[in-house]
Amino acid sequence: MKVLVFHIGRERYGLPLAAIVRVLPVAQLKALPGAPDCVRGLLDLAGQPVPVIDLSRLAGLAPDAVCYDTRILLVDYRLDDGSTRLLGLKAEHVSGVAEVPVASLADSGVAAAPFLGQVASSNGGMLQLVEPAALLTPDVRALLFSGEEQE
Repeated sequence: MKVLVFHIGRERYGLPLAAIVRVLPVAQLKALPGAPDCVRGLLDLAGQPVPVIDLSRLAGLAPDAVCYDTRILLVDYRLDDGSTRLLGLKAEHVSGVAEVPVASLADSGVAAAPFLGQVASSNGGMLQLVEPAALLTPDVRALLFSGEEQE
């Protein structure tokens, strides 16, 4: 499986390429007052507002300064009613694409952060997958996509 490799703090993570709609450079975001720390704001994508989550803050870390290799990864986020909406993920130190053999993936055995999935070891060290479907708690999902899900 091909993954886009990035860092959260000093650790390596990957997002399956199949989950990524588009990769953008960091852009100006509109702040959302009262939103949780992990919500960085709204991205204006050709007139469409796209909420952006900071993966470092979601993991409980302070965000690094924006660097030349910081990107916003757009993914299709599936809502409870089966529809999808774009969700931006601010990822720091994006280093490129890597091939992760599916056979090398193993459960981490740790449930500290529900959005973190299986791990694989390689010459570059351990890499953990990010699970887009588990990124948002129900409260954050309701905040970002209110009025868009059917009750």
